[in-house]
Amino acid sequence: MARPPRLSPDDVAAALAGLPAWSGDADGLRRTVELPSFRDAVAAIVAIADVAEEMDHHPDIDVRWRTLHLTLVSHSAGGVSELDLELARRIDALLP
Repeated sequence: MARPPRLSPDDVAAALAGLPAWSGDADGLRRTVELPSFRDAVAAIVAIADVAEEMDHHPDIDVRWRTLHLTLVSHSAGGVSELDLELARRIDALLP
């Protein structure tokens, strides 16, 4: 698979305007979400994992009881790429 190009800071800022649950910059995107229970958090991880496997693009996920901390970055690009934006959109479709 070809290495995705890193997006410019301006491109990332513009994209974040359409992703209100996310924050970050050209170095990475971040989202924190609190689910109703630990089991709900784990179920969300499984749903995210299915999308990530389909895309062959994997987020960093930290679970603390019922809170998920998500980070998206294309390590091969050295920052945020279009893959991260697409994964953020797909995660948003899964989470409240």
